[in-house]
Amino acid sequence: MKEILLSTATGFAVGLLFAKLKLPIPAPPTLGGVMGIVGLFLGYMLAMRFGWMR
Repeated sequence: MKEILLSTATGFAVGLLFAKLKLPIPAPPTLGGVMGIVGLFLGYMLAMRFGWMR
C-alpha cells in the first residue's frame, strides 16, 4: 500500500511540475485514455494470474 501511495504522490507532483512548465503530459490527457491504460494493465494481470500467457 505504501508503494501505491508514494507512486500516486510522485505522479501528482510530476503532473503539477509539467503543468507549471507548460509541458505536455506523457500520458493520455483524458479520463478515457487513462482508463484504457488501466484496462490494459488489468487484462495483463488477469492473463498472468490464470496462466493464459505461459
